[in-house]
Amino acid sequence: MATALPLEDIPVFGKHNLPNKETDLPAGAIFLIDKPLEWSSFDVVKFLRKRIRVKKTGHAGTLDPLATGLLILCCGKATKSISMIQDLPKTYLAEITFGKSTTTYDAEGEIDEEAGCEHIDEELINNILESAFKGTVDQIPPMYSALKYGGKKLYELARKGETVERPPRQVTFHDFEILDFQSPKLTLRVKCSKGTYIRSLARDLGEALNSKAYLSKLERTAIGHYLADDALTPHEMGDRLKEIWLD
Repeated sequence: MATALPLEDIPVFGKHNLPNKETDLPAGAIFLIDKPLEWSSFDVVKFLRKRIRVKKTGHAGTLDPLATGLLILCCGKATKSISMIQDLPKTYLAEITFGKSTTTYDAEGEIDEEAGCEHIDEELINNILESAFKGTVDQIPPMYSALKYGGKKLYELARKGETVERPPRQVTFHDFEILDFQSPKLTLRVKCSKGTYIRSLARDLGEALNSKAYLSKLERTAIGHYLADDALTPHEMGDRLKEIWLD
């Protein structure tokens, strides 16, 4: 079995470093992609795999269709290093809306509960985040997730109206920064460990504040030292890949 390549040895392609016709993509490469709204992570992989022309191409950590921002693709021998990228901390910009919760914990689902949020202010939010969430905590994944139960993905069961008990998982919230709060909407920067569901954070935060909440927007801005600011959209990267095959 081939060993994983050290991340520092893998070329990284994005806005400030584009592949060219001399690039040996099967030897391994990382692509920084700015995932568009309503694209699934697999949509991005499928779109670029044809243009990268390397069969072994996959992503290093999914984003929900309603989330945008940094999605990392690896091709060739770099796919052996995907787990190392997945282990890196993630940074998100999350918009959380108070007063309502949804079946999916985000804007895709139907409103299932409502509660007052007039008592919530920035100081209260900050105190709850610091006292109840910062550090390593137990988090229950949402039913609408790709985790498996009895061989089936949870979201498949949820779409049938089924709910099963999900054991909590330990996740770590490294840092929170409130960027804006105009009730009922909170804009929050979150730095967290792998396996963290920001949708669950939104739901749990609403409960902790004696209200309800759901994730109304999400953007991933960083994975470790890899930044969304350096990423290209799938079409921008695809156009560049098309150019090098035509050179």
